[in-house]
Amino acid sequence: MAFVERVFSGVQPTGNLHLGNYLGAIVNFVKMQETHNCIYCVVDMHAITQGVDVWGGPAELARNTREVTAAFIAAGIDPKKHIVFNQSQVAGHSELTWIFNCVARVGWLSRMTQFKEKAGKDRENASVGLYDYPVLMAADILLYRATHVPVGEDQKQHLELSRDIAQKFNNDFGDSIRGLGLNEGLFFPQPEPFITGPATRVMSLRDGTKKMSKSDPSDNSRINLTDDAETIAQKIRKAKTDPEPLPSEEKGLEPRPEADNLVGIYAALADVSKQDVLTQFGGGQFSSFKNALVELCVAKLSPIAGEMKRLVADPGHVDSILIDGANRARMIADETMRTTKDIVGFIRQR
Repeated sequence: MAFVERVFSGVQPTGNLHLGNYLGAIVNFVKMQETHNCIYCVVDMHAITQGVDVWGGPAELARNTREVTAAFIAAGIDPKKHIVFNQSQVAGHSELTWIFNCVARVGWLSRMTQFKEKAGKDRENASVGLYDYPVLMAADILLYRATHVPVGEDQKQHLELSRDIAQKFNNDFGDSIRGLGLNEGLFFPQPEPFITGPATRVMSLRDGTKKMSKSDPSDNSRINLTDDAETIAQKIRKAKTDPEPLPSEEKGLEPRPEADNLVGIYAALADVSKQDVLTQFGGGQFSSFKNALVELCVAKLSPIAGEMKRLVADPGHVDSILIDGANRARMIADETMRTTKDIVGFIRQR
């Protein structure tokens, strides 16, 4: 019995959604909904794994959750055809995390590089939640028995952990799974990474060697999804470049991170290859290319910014989308949890 193909995608509501979030995740979510059965989750439980100074406190968390939801809808995700909800509304995420905590090994989590990066030198003062973040991510995915997950470079290790947890659960409880007549002893699938297109890793407009980030102190380093046309134009025109003309071949971008970043952004927004961009603009000066990039960015992003502004002005409407999505997600999650409890041997109300 094959697993039903299902895609799970999550975005943290940590504020200031920017072009990197859009091109690295949201634009691919929109494409996936045309070909896959998708669940889009605002992972608010992940947001609180760091200090309150990072996620901003209760009011800011609620605001950011609505803003991410608004970005999903404004970008083109259909919440009626697919599921859009916030993680904390479905109790199965935390329930399954505990079961997986008892399946995962301490050694596995100790190898997670993202914890080391986020915790920094003061690891003893980091929250248990930050350390356990990858297990919650595994529960997010496997609660819906998702078969595919779009991930960036920084999350590939976590997806591997999800696969390890699924395999160990299936092995540890194989007899129980087979005893229930389930899927030849395999209850949880091993989720596969969903391969995405160009510019999945958008870099800073001020430093082409650093990832575009909301935590960068310079607002000119990023294009926020809420920026108006004038702000977008100003940021692109101020973006760091080098004095050389654009190359005609993609190989010429390798030693030029800022040029490579801007060409990658254009390629992703236009849905073409980097080579297509260079065929059109190669040999020309950056000033002409930047003008074209401004026009493209404004054309693509201004409608999204306008629709986001309209949606967040009506929080009741956004909340109704999240509540409806959570109700539909819960139907899938509850079925998974009932069977998981039976497999483990928990007595439950029938």
